[in-house]
Amino acid sequence: MEVYIKSATAISPQHTFFGKLPDEAVIVPGNRLSCIEPDYKEYIDAALRRRMSRIIKMGVATAVKCLHEAKVDQPDAIITATGLGCLSDTEVFMNSILENNESLTSPTAFIQSTFNTIGAQIALMLKNHNYNFTYVHRGFSFESALLDAMMQIDNHEATNILVGGIDELTDISYSIMQRMGFWKTNLTDNTQLYDENTRGSIAGEGSTFFVLSKHASLSDNIRITALNTFYKPSGNKEIERRVADFLDSKNLELKNISLLILGRSGDYKLDEPYRFLQSNLLDGLPYAYFKHLCGEYHTASAFALWLGATILKNREIPEAAIPMYGSIPENHSVKRILIYNHYRNINHSLMLLEI
Repeated sequence: MEVYIKSATAISPQHTFFGKLPDEAVIVPGNRLSCIEPDYKEYIDAALRRRMSRIIKMGVATAVKCLHEAKVDQPDAIITATGLGCLSDTEVFMNSILENNESLTSPTAFIQSTFNTIGAQIALMLKNHNYNFTYVHRGFSFESALLDAMMQIDNHEATNILVGGIDELTDISYSIMQRMGFWKTNLTDNTQLYDENTRGSIAGEGSTFFVLSKHASLSDNIRITALNTFYKPSGNKEIERRVADFLDSKNLELKNISLLILGRSGDYKLDEPYRFLQSNLLDGLPYAYFKHLCGEYHTASAFALWLGATILKNREIPEAAIPMYGSIPENHSVKRILIYNHYRNINHSLMLLEI
């Protein structure tokens, strides 16, 4: 089961919207990353834009640009994924209930707070009446959406599918997760994320969309050839076995992997599975990281997939993704990428990209 990536678009805390990650990462002081947003008037009508919250504008603009780059007017399906949904709209709705003593309130914020709002808005703009589904599976949200799309294409139920992962960070959600110990407290900036042996990560957000197809595009033939998820492994040995089985299922040896993209979050305890794999099964493989670029959030694996697809398309690994000098050989050619990510050591996923 494999699918081709016809286009990939990302709004993130980096300058990624126009298709390439610069060699130099955007440096942000502290432990919170916010998206660099484009000029939405080029992608969303003014009348619609006024009624949209920030996350809806991010999702819709990313989807519109992704479809344009793929030269697809009407996708056969729209599948979105989110861990926490439209948080700002939810907060507005809850605050209105409190301020009005639980009496009659405007339904607008409630309507826009539902998890499937972004997928629905995209369909309304396109006048698209095809399959439309949203996955809300915490750290597996994007992987579930991706698996759905891959199965539909493999079963010849669809030719072109729009798939996206979207999550936003608000002041309230940031503060709550800060009190829970999710974020580092003394981080200088995002580029120093992996330097300290401390607990916590860096808060992030993003909107990433792909047009997947059963046919290669004229410009390239980047494809997702395998996807696997597993839940709450018993320990590092089980994780190692899962990764080994994943490679065996594709008859691959370590020498066949050109690049690892690892979801290290900077949390010393939660990063232990990555360190274990790099010291054992995956020892010696060139590697890159991505969460110092986008932060930690439920659908961060969508950004990892965008990064992998961009590396294969542009035939180069941006220095911003390379954690240390020497981790990538000079003039290294990348043809096959293994992405391994987990969310808080609960939801683990493996994706294989090839060209």
